[in-house]
Amino acid sequence: MVPAMFRRGKRLLKQSSSSSNARLPVLVALLLLIVVALTLFGKSADKSSSMSEILDQKWNSFDSVVRLDPTVEFRNGTDFIWQIPDSPKAVLFLAHGCNGRAANFWDKSPKCSNCVGLPEERLIVLHALARKFAVLVISSAGRCWSLGEERRIVKDIIESWVVKQNLDKLPLFALGASSGGYFVSVLATDMRFRGITLMIAEGVLGHMEITKDYPPILFVHMPNDETRRRRIEKYLIVLREKGVDVAEIKCMEFPLTPDFFANRIPGLDLTLSRKLFDLFKEKGFIDKNGYMRDDGRAIPWKTALEERDILLPDKSLVNHIQEEMNLAFAYHEMTSLQSQQIFDWFDSLMK
Repeated sequence: MVPAMFRRGKRLLKQSSSSSNARLPVLVALLLLIVVALTLFGKSADKSSSMSEILDQKWNSFDSVVRLDPTVEFRNGTDFIWQIPDSPKAVLFLAHGCNGRAANFWDKSPKCSNCVGLPEERLIVLHALARKFAVLVISSAGRCWSLGEERRIVKDIIESWVVKQNLDKLPLFALGASSGGYFVSVLATDMRFRGITLMIAEGVLGHMEITKDYPPILFVHMPNDETRRRRIEKYLIVLREKGVDVAEIKCMEFPLTPDFFANRIPGLDLTLSRKLFDLFKEKGFIDKNGYMRDDGRAIPWKTALEERDILLPDKSLVNHIQEEMNLAFAYHEMTSLQSQQIFDWFDSLMK
């Protein structure tokens, strides 16, 4: 009887062991899936948190640190606007995109009656001033920047201005967006910049003779623009092979929130911001998660405002709202959201 029980016990043990062995791979696979899911969730949460922190930056976030206080001048047939913080450590030349101008970078004030203070442009200036960069913005002669005689004019303005302001011993940087990025990429062959940032632009590097003496380049781009993304990926490889210091920052799309426009645009209150959000959702301009379905320039949102009799306190806010819509769609727009990373990169070149 004991041997029989022993044999049954061995059979039961073998069955139990076989069953356990069969379940083991399943358990291992399940554990791996859980680990992967937690890892991905953690990364996603980190990204969301990071973007949330960035979007917490409001139009008046710098009020306790620095205020916009421009000086407007005219020279060589164009206007330029500048501001110098206390104890500046560097100089930053900003080149706008097509249809832009220097007046977009400062708020309207007694010192600049033509200034319009577009949300992203003004925040870039505020970031720069807070980081102790003297800021100089020059308007292009035409709708977009040209790459010929205008280079000499801009070079002359920058060089004479830094001498006049006793800033000629400080490191000189440049940031150009879109057309301004193309312009800066060429201007860097005429002037000695410590580093340049090309925003939503790959520059005209493919048509230039680049040597290792070319300044470090930071590409700030929106991967939704796949053609530009591919060109930048190519330039990153080619430039590194030539010994040029290069880096990139990718700007991703993000969802609108009811308070978004009020947080980013001076003169636009929470009530209007929420009306805009509700209208955009109702019209299908944004999806159920708040993401833009298209670039702001391609959506008939202004017509929708008129149909709903939603009045803006100032007609010029149309440009401000559209800029922020473009920013959220993240295809082609100037952005201040990555300013901390940009100025950290500038700072790294001064060490």
